[in-house]
Amino acid sequence: MKTPLEWLLVLAALSLLDWGVAAQPRPSEHHLVPDRKAVKKSPFRGCRNFGKTIAVFGGSLSVNKESDAAKRLWADLLDAEVTTYGVGGAGFAIDQGYSIQKQVDTAGVYDIYVLWASTNDYNNNRPCGTWKDFTADDGFDEAARTTQCGGINYCIRKLLEKNPRAEIYFFTSLRFFRAEAGFNPFSEAPNKTGKTFAEYIEAQKACCARFGIPVLDQFSLQGMNEYNADLYYLKDRLHMNEDGYRRIGLMQAAFLSEGR
Repeated sequence: MKTPLEWLLVLAALSLLDWGVAAQPRPSEHHLVPDRKAVKKSPFRGCRNFGKTIAVFGGSLSVNKESDAAKRLWADLLDAEVTTYGVGGAGFAIDQGYSIQKQVDTAGVYDIYVLWASTNDYNNNRPCGTWKDFTADDGFDEAARTTQCGGINYCIRKLLEKNPRAEIYFFTSLRFFRAEAGFNPFSEAPNKTGKTFAEYIEAQKACCARFGIPVLDQFSLQGMNEYNADLYYLKDRLHMNEDGYRRIGLMQAAFLSEGR
């Protein structure tokens, strides 16, 4: 007969086991195919990226069940098969959860790769870095992969090694409403590294500018703020609900249709 303490230890071990299993990309479980009836009505028929395969990498914002509301729009409007490798808690820094670098390593060959930035690098105080990290400018310094920027640059290089003809698109971090720094671009409140959330987003865009990667500035174009956030966010004020994803999903689909 186990004591209460022993039962608690067993439950804790099972929880850790479940977390470990969950913290892996599950592309076969996150694969959307287009609805043929919806495709016939799409206004994007004939666009440059119509009928392509899309792989998505990111944190929970890219893979939680609510995010399917957006990716379903991509699939139906773009006649696209959408496969998500994202894992909750992931960031670009190599040490941030099952990082986006690791997700990219596991991915196959697709026509389009979407790098969807999370809030995890900022909220977990991973170094922001600069656009020079893990590039020819620093001799592809492996130590730079511990920064957000080093992770972004690693992913861009790795994906183009997998498919040199692939289109890579970048979605900046979305807003979060747990603190003013998460939604006010003029906030001067830094994380423990001394950088603001806005500085992390500007660094994301700088990395993409270095390699000519088109960027969807979701933070600026999201259309959500402290006045309407409750309509589009879950109670945690970090993750969006399905209405939020449907709102940005149309913007994302339009961006992905032509890559601009």
